[in-house]
Amino acid sequence: MAVTGQPSRGSERDRGRVLLRRARGAACAAVGLAVLAGCASADTQAPGAGTRASTVESCGRPLEISSPPQRAVTLEQNATEILLALGLADRMVGTSYQTDPVLPEYAPAYERVPVLASLYPSREAVLDAAPDFTYSTLSSAYAPDAAGSRADLAALGVPAYLSRHDCDDTSRPSEPPDFDSIAEEITELGRVFDVPDRAAALVATQRARVQAATEAAASTDDGRTVMWFYSGTTTPALAGGAGLPQSMSSMLGLRNVFDDSARSWVEGNWEEVAARDPDVIVLADLTRGGDGDSAAAKADFLRSDPVTSQLSAVRSGAIVTVPGSAMDPSIRSVSALEALATGLREPTS
Repeated sequence: MAVTGQPSRGSERDRGRVLLRRARGAACAAVGLAVLAGCASADTQAPGAGTRASTVESCGRPLEISSPPQRAVTLEQNATEILLALGLADRMVGTSYQTDPVLPEYAPAYERVPVLASLYPSREAVLDAAPDFTYSTLSSAYAPDAAGSRADLAALGVPAYLSRHDCDDTSRPSEPPDFDSIAEEITELGRVFDVPDRAAALVATQRARVQAATEAAASTDDGRTVMWFYSGTTTPALAGGAGLPQSMSSMLGLRNVFDDSARSWVEGNWEEVAARDPDVIVLADLTRGGDGDSAAAKADFLRSDPVTSQLSAVRSGAIVTVPGSAMDPSIRSVSALEALATGLREPTS
């Protein structure tokens, strides 16, 4: 990894601390493996146990990874669940920012991963875990008051991977997310961790579900319009034309009523929503407990407010609920596509 400038004395001290803790962790892991495997030969090594190097570009920053990571830290839930889905819990030394209950199929593995913070971990908490790789699907995780910048982590010898969907370099536009780009990210992580077969299997499963959902909704491609309602009742957060909901709308033959926005999310107002009058409304079900976060709270508001109660979607009951976290690019996203495809045939509210 190319790093410009000279690290400060504090950076040198932090780097030494990271390397020391990392070495202790590796030694403990080696002892454990020796006991369990009887010092297995190289021919019987588990995936990622060798020294295969890889180089990837993450949002404009080259990451040189000398060997498959053994001490990964994920900085928010979507990143956590992607690594868990790749069967990498044994190579995770930290997780953070759980916004929803972990998917049931990964809950037992999740219980084995140390939780560094309820929200984003601090730089200190991250360094104390002595990671050899950090991963986030959200750029906010690498803010100065969170884990610290990717450049700072790089100076400490820690490759910091960031999803292409939310790049932190404003001069470099983030890639519009779709299911192909999610698959590409999973495939790249499979290469980094030297588990390409697991990544290929996960991608195949996701693609099969996407295909089934789009085929099931093919008969409903009748030009209807849709609004994705994420949160808030006073000032609603609605999906614009640059996020994953836009891609899902197009895949199912719908037109997002806020597709004229170049942003992933927009702050709307109900008068403008009434003017655009969507045929279908998708409600994000969020568990964090804020204003209008739960799908039930949103539905109650839409039916009781004098303006929103007159919307075509509300009057006809064309309201579909999806997991809120599935609106962001992740392995959960296919569940939002499936829920909407089903709801187009049989509205849930």
